[in-house]
Amino acid sequence: MTNLYQKDVLHHAAAAHRAGRLDDPDGSVMLDNPLCGDRVTIDIKLSDGAISDIAHEAKACVLCQASASILCDKAIGADASTLENVQSQISAMLKQDAPVPQGKWEALSIFLPVADHKSRHACVLLPFEAAINALRTVD
Repeated sequence: MTNLYQKDVLHHAAAAHRAGRLDDPDGSVMLDNPLCGDRVTIDIKLSDGAISDIAHEAKACVLCQASASILCDKAIGADASTLENVQSQISAMLKQDAPVPQGKWEALSIFLPVADHKSRHACVLLPFEAAINALRTVD
């Protein structure tokens, strides 16, 4: 069995990049995973269709906290299609042994050990789902 809580996962969870809430966000979504109790809120501000500011509040396991931290650290400048593509790549990495996302999203490689734990895939994907839904709420 692989160790889910490796040093890099713990580091990203503790870093909590952009933790907190935004004042007057353009979009905000709270999602929870009823199977494990993870709850994450993502607030976004947009400029020309791309994320100009993002924050998260995660009452969640270390995997979800680390995922939210990486998401918020890397998402500035991303639009909905970019995040949908990254989410798809993460899902494929976890479920189909697909390659790790590249470029600035390569930090998501820390979740490779989660592939062996199907019940924990949602923990990693939840912040991305919330961010995508937040982008969809903006008119």
